Amino acid sequence: MTRIIADISVSLDGFVTGPDPGPDNGLGTGGEALHTWAFSDDPDDRRFLREGTARSGAVVLGRHLFDVVDGPNGWDDKTGYGAGEVGKPAFVVVTSSPPESVRLTDLDWTFVTTGLPDAVTVARQRAEAASSDSGKDLDVVLMGGGATIGSAIDAGLVDALTLHLAPVVLGAGTPLFTGGAPRTLVQRNVTSTSTATHLTYDVLPVIR
Repeated sequence: MTRIIADISVSLDGFVTGPDPGPDNGLGTGGEALHTWAFSDDPDDRRFLREGTARSGAVVLGRHLFDVVDGPNGWDDKTGYGAGEVGKPAFVVVTSSPPESVRLTDLDWTFVTTGLPDAVTVARQRAEAASSDSGKDLDVVLMGGGATIGSAIDAGLVDALTLHLAPVVLGAGTPLFTGGAPRTLVQRNVTSTSTATHLTYDVLPVIR
């Protein structure tokens, strides 16, 4: 069964980037500390990265994050999604208008201009097709940014939330949550390493 999983690194004070993020400063000032765990040699950190990317049948991201990863200082063979871990999933970008060109032409990009729910639907279809081809259940992973994940949770589109809580206080930046309806989470896993606390929750539906 394909699930929708939001997966993102966050600081102790709730930010998913440092101050002043942008295409030339992707994670903002000091934001690189959020992803130290992804480059760690700790066996548990490696396991989380390996398992997270292995389950990815399709990946959803917002336009601001796309501009960062496809920008001149963005992803490459060593720093792309799950680099060195698994094959490359389909990527679905939520945007008001597709870009005129794409630098990372070796990746499978789909641009959805009709909103986040439609983007998640497209990603689910891609993940289900990949599941059928591979013979194993694959999920849709929402990798960010923060506004995209927050909106998806508010809209009831997310089945599970994985946070990689980095031991850093950024003081400012892009917050993961900025309000919205209260949600109940059920904690399923906590794993602590020297670089992060990995937290996994089921996101319960809102009862209206």
